[in-house]
This record gives sequence, structure tokens and C-alpha cells, in this order.
Amino acid sequence: MNTILIGIIVANVLVSYKGFNDYSFFRKYEFHVGSIRSGEQIRMLSSGFLHADMMHLAFNMLTLWFFAPAVIAHLGSISFLLIYVGSLIFGSLLTMVFHKNDFSYRAVGASGAVTGVLYSAILLEPNSTIGLYFLINIPAYLFGILYLLYSIYGMKAKNDNIGHTAHFGGAVGGYLITLIKEPSLMIDHSLMTILLAIPIIILFVMAKMDKL
Repeated sequence: MNTILIGIIVANVLVSYKGFNDYSFFRKYEFHVGSIRSGEQIRMLSSGFLHADMMHLAFNMLTLWFFAPAVIAHLGSISFLLIYVGSLIFGSLLTMVFHKNDFSYRAVGASGAVTGVLYSAILLEPNSTIGLYFLINIPAYLFGILYLLYSIYGMKAKNDNIGHTAHFGGAVGGYLITLIKEPSLMIDHSLMTILLAIPIIILFVMAKMDKL
């Protein structure tokens, strides 16, 4: 049982539990564009350990529990921690880029960090399968591509309360950090590396064309 993985899960549970029972604590450390722009940058990190409710917390921690072992096995515990924290920060930074003028925008959750770990695992083991709702198994790389395309749709549609931008930023973080740590993947899994990059390219092209 990996100590760093357990430590991350325990930190999420403790901080989230505090937030469930202390509204002022929750408001002080959630992601809030207006507060971050006024100098409270700690929120870009602390918000990743707060969750809206028990279901939100459980889903993120279960996903992390399932996919973290693959990253740890391939890259080691320290690189896993780097990917987790780096993806959390990538998610917050991308959220700031897309919502910088929406001073009332708020968000919480480890989804960006967890998505980064998920994408790292996909990149490291692209031929593995992912079970959707424990019923349908699909190739990991296909799930990765479809998930990012869905995130782009969600960012454009703005018709739900899901932090699609943080998910996407986390995926980008996990993708880039994993390739930096293991550049041989660009040769060993070159096709999958290119395929997983396509939604990332689409997002930034759409942003450049002001289509989001």
C-alpha cells in the first residue's frame, strides 16, 4: 500500500470533512476567481482538497485509487506525486485563463488532479481497458480521447455545473508531465501519444479562434 497515495486520500478526506462542517472554512479555501485575482493564490491549490459532498469526494478518491497504482508502478511514488500536484495546478491555471473575467466563478474538487493521474495511466498503459459503470469495457486511449472531446463540449455549452475546464487542464498536465518524465513513450507508443494530443490541439485552436 503506497504511503503517498494513502496520504493524498487522507488529506482529501480530512480537508473535505472540515469543509462539510465549517462553511466559513469552505468559502475561505474554495476556488473563487475574484478572491484569487485579489491575491489569494492559495485557493488554486487548497480548492483541490475540498469537495461539494460525500458523493463527489468518494467518486474522485475511488478513481484515484483505481488508476494511481499504474502510474506508481511505471514512474515511482515521487513522480506520481508530481503528476498529481502538477495536474491540480494545471487545472486551476486553465480555469483561470478561461474564467478570468467571471469574478463570481467558484469550484472545488480534486477532479483536475485525478484526471491528470488517469491520463498518465492511459498514456503509460494505452492498451488497457476502462470499465464504464462496471459494465462496458472500452480501450483506455479511446476513453481518453472521448473524455477530452466531451470536456470541450461542456466548456462550450456551459449547461451544467461540472468543472470541465479543470478536468481538461488536469488531463493536459498529466499528459505533459508523463511525457517529460518518460519521453520514450513518444517512440514506444507514438500513435497513442499523437491520438491523445488531438483533443488538446482542438481546444487551443478553438480558443485561439474564440470559439469557446
